[in-house]
Amino acid sequence: MWWRAVARARRRIPGARPVSTAAAGKSGREVVVPRFGGPEVLEVRQGVPAPDLKPGEVLVRARAVSINPLDLRMRAGYGRCIFEPLLPLIVGRDISGEVAATGTSVSSFYIGQEVFGALHPTAIRGTCADYAVLSQDELTSKPSTLTHVEASAIPFAALTAWRALYGTAGISKGQRLLVLGGGGAVGLSAVQLAVAAGCSVSATCGAQSIEQVLAAGAEKAIDYATEDAESTVTGKFDAVLDTIGVAETERIGINLLRRGGHYMTLQGEAASLADRYGLYVGLPAATATLLKKQMQYRCSHGIEYWWTYMRADPDGLHEIQRLSGAGKLQIPVEKTFPISQVREAHEAKEKRLVPGKVVLEFD
Repeated sequence: MWWRAVARARRRIPGARPVSTAAAGKSGREVVVPRFGGPEVLEVRQGVPAPDLKPGEVLVRARAVSINPLDLRMRAGYGRCIFEPLLPLIVGRDISGEVAATGTSVSSFYIGQEVFGALHPTAIRGTCADYAVLSQDELTSKPSTLTHVEASAIPFAALTAWRALYGTAGISKGQRLLVLGGGGAVGLSAVQLAVAAGCSVSATCGAQSIEQVLAAGAEKAIDYATEDAESTVTGKFDAVLDTIGVAETERIGINLLRRGGHYMTLQGEAASLADRYGLYVGLPAATATLLKKQMQYRCSHGIEYWWTYMRADPDGLHEIQRLSGAGKLQIPVEKTFPISQVREAHEAKEKRLVPGKVVLEFD
C-alpha cells in the first residue's frame, strides 16, 4: 500500500553509501527539481559523480528516458509531503541504457548489457541522469528488436497496467476487460497485456486513438466524445481499468461490472490527501476513504473497488520484455528531445502540444 511506499521513500534520503569501485570515476549530467513549479524549474547539472551502489543495485548508463504524467505532477509538487524535505529530486521513472556497474550480489547482469526498466513512483533519485541507479528487480534485458527510444517508453506504463490486471484483478483467459482511457500509455498497455492473456477487451478513447486501440487488439474502441459507453457495449465486464479517474468514468465503470468484478482506478487519493493534511493525518484519511468506498460498492453492486499504482514486479517485467520483443506490446513514441531540452519536453507534454509519448535522448 501507499504508506509502505512512503516509508521506503523516507529511507532513501541521500547519504553515505557503500563504495562500488566499478562506479568510481564516472560522472555525468542529471536533471533535477530544486523546487516545485513549472518546466522552468528543471535544471541540467553537469559533472555529477555517479553514485556508489548498495548490494543488489545496478548502475545504468542512460540512453533514453521517457516522460510520464507522474513526472510532470511530481515536478509541480504532487507528493510534496514526501518529497519536499528531500529536494532536489531527480526526475524520471523509465529508462533504457547499458549496465555501467553492478553492486555486490548482482549476478544476472553484466557490464555493457543493454537493459530497460522502471523505478517505483516514490523513488527519490529518478532515471533522468547519465547514470541512474535501479535495483536488479527493476531491470531486465532490452529486446534486441527495440531501439533504446522505443524501449524507454514501455516499462512504467506497462508495469502499472500489469499491477492492475494481474496483481489486483487476476485476469485470465476468456474474461472481459473494459479500459476507460485506452489511448494513453497505461491504457494501451492494458489492452495489449489483456489481449495477450486471451481476454476480450473494449476501450474508450479519443477519435484520434481509435485505429491505434483496435490495432492493439481491442474488439471495440468507443469514442468517448461522441458515443455513450453504457449503451454501446453489451453485457458486463469482469474488470474495469479506469485511467481517467473522474466521477463520470467511475460511474460508468461501476455500472458495467458484473458482480464479483474489479474496478481499478489510477487516481487514488493517498498522495493528494497526504499533501493536503500531512502524512500523519492524510494517509489514515486516505485509508478510511478507500475502505469506505470498498464497503459501499460491495454492498450496492457486489464489486471490488481498488486504487492501483505501479510497483516493481520481476515476473511482470520479464513478461513485458517477452511481449515487447515479439512485437505484441508497443507504446508508440511521437517525439524525442535531447536531454538539454528537457524543459521544452516537459512544456510540450504539459500544454499537450505533443499528445503522444515523449522521450528524452542522451548522447
